[in-house]
Amino acid sequence: MAGDLWTPVASMVGVAVGGGLTYLTQRTTQRAADRAEERRRAAALAEERRAEHIRTVLEFVRCALEAEGVAHARPPRWEVGDEWYRTARPAMDGLRIAENGVQLLCAPGLHAPATAYARALNQAVWQERDGTDLAERLEPSKAEFLAAARRGLS
Repeated sequence: MAGDLWTPVASMVGVAVGGGLTYLTQRTTQRAADRAEERRRAAALAEERRAEHIRTVLEFVRCALEAEGVAHARPPRWEVGDEWYRTARPAMDGLRIAENGVQLLCAPGLHAPATAYARALNQAVWQERDGTDLAERLEPSKAEFLAAARRGLS
C-alpha cells in the first residue's frame, strides 16, 4: 500500500516542481523583456531630445544669419517705420525667440554663448557702427556659439 501512495505523490511533486520552474522561467523572461523595453524607450527619448536640440540650434542659426543680413543692410540713417526697420524688427524678434528656445531646450553650456552672440547681433543691428568691420565684431561670439553647439551635439 505504501508503494501505491508514492507514485501519485511523486507525480504531484513533479507537477509542482515543473509548474514552479515554468513560473520562474516566464517571470525571468518577462522581466528581461521589460528591461529591454525600458532601454528602448530611454534610447528613443534620448534620440528625440537630440533631434529637438538640433532643430533648436538650427533655428537659432537661421535667425542669427537673418539678423546678420539685416545688420549688413543697415542704412546710415533709419527711422521707426521705414522699410529697413520693417525688416529688422521681425528678424530681431525671431532671434530673441530662438535665443529663448536655446535657453529652454538646450544644454546649459550653450546658454551663455547663445546670449553673447544674440547681444552682439542686437548691437550690430541697432547701434551706430564704430568703424570696425561687422564680421570682425561678430566672429568671436559666433565662433564661441558654434563651438559650444558642436560640443553639445557630440
